[in-house]
Amino acid sequence: MFKSRRDHRSLKAPLYVYQKRLESIEEIIDELLQLAEEGNVIIVEGKRDVRALNKLGINGHFEMATHHSLSNFCEDITNTGKGIIILTDWDRRGNMLMSNLVNHFHSLGVNPDVRIRERLKSIVQKEIKDVESLPTYVLKLRHIAGSSTY
Repeated sequence: MFKSRRDHRSLKAPLYVYQKRLESIEEIIDELLQLAEEGNVIIVEGKRDVRALNKLGINGHFEMATHHSLSNFCEDITNTGKGIIILTDWDRRGNMLMSNLVNHFHSLGVNPDVRIRERLKSIVQKEIKDVESLPTYVLKLRHIAGSSTY
């Protein structure tokens, strides 16, 4: 917990940058929560990603893309008739997986949603590279942003 103004000097950017970043991430989390409640399928890479999203209060229909053949995986999800959200990591492997998933879904006539992933990536790319780091990162931002009142 920050107790003095001196602590703010150790931040890499002005406090308002962290506050804005937190606000943006919380808006994305709220949107993802709404989409999950509407029954959309959220595609992640693994169990740790599911646990991280659960920690953020997001529960829903998660599917792990790394545990199946992609063509069968995409067909099975398409057959549910539900909306599809791809939320892979934004590292090299996650980018490749996202691209492959999008191509498979497009070949089946489905357009999966990658907007949330892209928005998260643009906000946190320099700080974290994966979904599983989100809860810790959000806590860190809350700590920093809340420090202005201490």
